Amino acid sequence: MDYAKAAAAVQQYMDGLTGEDVNVIVDLYADDAQIEDPIGSDIVSGREAITQFYGGVLANIKGAELSGPIRVAANEVAFPFQITIGAGDAPMYMDIIDVFKFNDEGKVVLMRAFWGPENTRS
Repeated sequence: MDYAKAAAAVQQYMDGLTGEDVNVIVDLYADDAQIEDPIGSDIVSGREAITQFYGGVLANIKGAELSGPIRVAANEVAFPFQITIGAGDAPMYMDIIDVFKFNDEGKVVLMRAFWGPENTRS
């Protein structure tokens, strides 16, 4: 995976996290992709399940932005970002590192999210 393609995928993901169209994110994934978000949770497998997963997640995210540079190695990219959950007087912030593994067609086959309760603050 070259840097430009990985960066474009990450940007599409960031755009999708704050948009209303779940397909912006789901289009990144291969049909047989898997998500482990967060690490240690049940694995979400296949586009239908991934669509349902993000459908539920997007309703709560009010903002998303990279918090550092992306790192590309072989067919994977790791990237730190922050999301804003909720709005108004009591927004919450979560710091996350996601790792995408790409197949030869440039689709994500595995996404793993690194975060825990310690990464959430108000």
